[in-house]
Amino acid sequence: MRDLNYQLKMLCKHSHEGSFETRVGRERQLSAIANQLHDLGFRQMKATSLKQKHIQALVDHWLGQNLSPGTIKNRMSCLRWWAEKVNKRAVVAGSNDHYGIPDRQFVSDQSKAKDLTREQLDQVKDEHVRMSLRLQQVFGLRREEALKIQPRWADRGDYLQLKASWTKGGKERSVPIRTREQRALLEQAKRLAGFGSLIPRGRKYIEQLRIYERHTANAGLSKMHGLRHAYAQQRYRELTGWPSPHAGGPTREQLTEAQRQTDQQARLIVSAEIGHQREQITAVYLGR
Repeated sequence: MRDLNYQLKMLCKHSHEGSFETRVGRERQLSAIANQLHDLGFRQMKATSLKQKHIQALVDHWLGQNLSPGTIKNRMSCLRWWAEKVNKRAVVAGSNDHYGIPDRQFVSDQSKAKDLTREQLDQVKDEHVRMSLRLQQVFGLRREEALKIQPRWADRGDYLQLKASWTKGGKERSVPIRTREQRALLEQAKRLAGFGSLIPRGRKYIEQLRIYERHTANAGLSKMHGLRHAYAQQRYRELTGWPSPHAGGPTREQLTEAQRQTDQQARLIVSAEIGHQREQITAVYLGR
């Protein structure tokens, strides 16, 4: 293993920022970036030798490959993380515009919302996996959040509190408990988990993740991230009084000025509840 690859791997290993999947993804991205720097002619690099010329060379290479703006911006986030860890934050420009990276397009042409029927749930034989799926559906949680959650700790009465160590990006957030269905499900989750999480005692997260993947695959379930899309669309309808564009509702151009203000406020609320920092990302879940 080259020095740069090893040093970046160690930086990642010693960091506990973000969720498990975030950390794994970051390490994978940085390993690929180290290989790309080597192929671009930058040999004998160390983690602390990162310079502006390396950033520019990488961006030029990615733009030349016609990678999507979203992919490039994800890689830029990894570069900024690397620069911060070696006290060279100024090496990477704060704005992606500096490098001529185009704006990311969030609008999706079709809905990715998925439903989860009782019959489908019955095909999942592991009770902890079943509960995680239901929490994804009813609270709009990500998969990792629904596995790591400690229901008794998270229950704050009228909202669900999520720890930073459970979430993507390592940011705490809360999700309102609005319905009897949510309350009833949370009580079931508390009974199942006791004072722990939905990862049974004696198992590690990665082991429970593999069990989740195996049981959902055996039940014919896939792309369960679509449960978050369904949650977002349901919440949008509750907040506005009309369905989102992806659910057959009006587009922004078809709304009155007053309705556009309601639409904007609803999108901000939905974005926060599902754990995104930008309103623009709601276009993927709701349409525009």
